[in-house]
Amino acid sequence: MSPPNGKSPAQPTQRHHRPSHARLIRRGTTAVLLSATLMTLAAQAPPPAAMAISVAKVKKTCFDNTLVVMGNIVPRNEVLVRPDRDGLQIKEILVEAGTTVAASAVLARLSAPNDSQTIVTITAPVSGLVLAAPTVVGDIASARGDPLFRIAAGSNLDLAADVPAKQAALIAIGQKATIKVTGIDDSSGHVRIAPTVIDSNTQMGQMRIALADNPLLRSGAFGRAILNLGQSCGASIPLSALLFGPDGSVVQTVRSDRIETRRVVMGLIDDSNVEIREGLAEGDIVVLRAGAFLRDGDRVRPVATAE
Repeated sequence: MSPPNGKSPAQPTQRHHRPSHARLIRRGTTAVLLSATLMTLAAQAPPPAAMAISVAKVKKTCFDNTLVVMGNIVPRNEVLVRPDRDGLQIKEILVEAGTTVAASAVLARLSAPNDSQTIVTITAPVSGLVLAAPTVVGDIASARGDPLFRIAAGSNLDLAADVPAKQAALIAIGQKATIKVTGIDDSSGHVRIAPTVIDSNTQMGQMRIALADNPLLRSGAFGRAILNLGQSCGASIPLSALLFGPDGSVVQTVRSDRIETRRVVMGLIDDSNVEIREGLAEGDIVVLRAGAFLRDGDRVRPVATAE
């Protein structure tokens, strides 16, 4: 039905409210002010606390340049005793290893295998200690093979040691040495023969160290010799400050409270310190216990350690 007045009922009107230009300006201004406020607060906030690390100062230290060689103790003068001709058979052995003999003392008697009446007497050409002697009567002696007897002439002993080719040039006659043999006190000695020939197969040279008289030293014993080749003085750091990377040795230093990594060239080493020949100078500050958790540019708070 139509309404009484003949007019259609009014339809609800949908209105879209659009922000005015002034309102948009006010909103933009508010956002700018908020951003500026946040930036001001961030600028005023204190920086994050720096990590405290222990550091040490690079100092000058003198290192003993030492070389350790190993070898056997041998008589300084060893005499080898053989018969004058081949084919003789041992008939009698009169001395054994460990016996001290005088010059011209009878050591053994030999005979021809088919002529027991012909006796050849073997005598000591020098006085000394018998180091080796035959033990079986009836064996055939040789004039060109292994000796029948080995005699150490006198009581002087040497340490015969091999030295790598790259270190042979550092050895000089007269250099002092400390000899260590298991079970006895240290002995002293000095270089008597320096290595002059390098074996092409082993790349080693042989040296002899004259040993001071010591009744406890025995020929054939194994020993170590520590030679003092002088001193080297220069910049040094604790071993704990050294790092080994793919490009060689590095050290983490502190400069203006920031981490800085430097490559270094190592020198001599003792029980707790290492000589640095390139990369650091006396007075530089290094991280005492360097580790992978520190990176270049990290801000730190250095804490000096007691000397």
